[in-house]
Order: sequence, then C-alpha cells, then structure tokens
Amino acid sequence: MVAEARGWLGTGYHHMGRIKGVGVDCLMLLAEVYEAAGLIDRVEPPRYPRDWMLHRSEELYLGGLLTRTHEVAAPGPGDIALFRFGRCYSHAAIVIEWPQVIHAYAKERGVVLGDASLGALGEPAREVRFFSLWG
Repeated sequence: MVAEARGWLGTGYHHMGRIKGVGVDCLMLLAEVYEAAGLIDRVEPPRYPRDWMLHRSEELYLGGLLTRTHEVAAPGPGDIALFRFGRCYSHAAIVIEWPQVIHAYAKERGVVLGDASLGALGEPAREVRFFSLWG
C-alpha cells in the first residue's frame, strides 16, 4: 500500500481526478491506492463540490470512510489520517509512518510527502482521526 501511494508522488491536484501522473484529489487518491493494492473494489462516489466542507456540516467523507474502515487510536503504515478542515472532516492522507503522510493537497498542487505535525495539517487546533481498513 505504501509503495503504491509513493508511486503517486508528483501527480497534480485535480478535483475528483483519479489518473496517476495527471491529477487526483485526496479522496480519489485513497480509492485508487487501496484498489491497486487489491484491498477494495472500485469506489464510485457521487459528485461532490470542491468546497463542500466550508458550507455544510454533513460528515460526507467520514460517513463514507466508516463503511469500509474502523477507527484506531494510533495509525500504522497504510492507515488513513482524516483531518477536519472547515466545518467537518474533509481531508485524508495515507500514513507512511506517523506523522509522515502522503496526500493530495490543492494548496501544495498535488500528491506530496508531508509531515502532519507541520503546516496546515499540524495546526494546533486541527482535529485528526485515524482509520484502518476492515480485514
């Protein structure tokens, strides 16, 4: 899983994109990495606005994640870190070794290796939860 995620590094950011080397967002990065690793079937989410988390309190991302994962206290390699941005949990990353993550981030223009204890991810008030795939 981690090796597959590393293969996406450098891919540009594109809302709802899911093409390695071209464009992807944080949700589709998870879907493509876990599918390529043979851990889930193809995910086809409904259309979602790029800024939904700024205007709604519905936990769309969290709700979808909970259909395939369970929450864990401490993440391991390949687990998911889900961050609260705006009014709800709306940004995810794949854990390499906490706090090192790979994520598709619009402000950094694509898939990057990041330190979740720094910058926007590491802001003191930023809430984060961790999840592992079922099974």
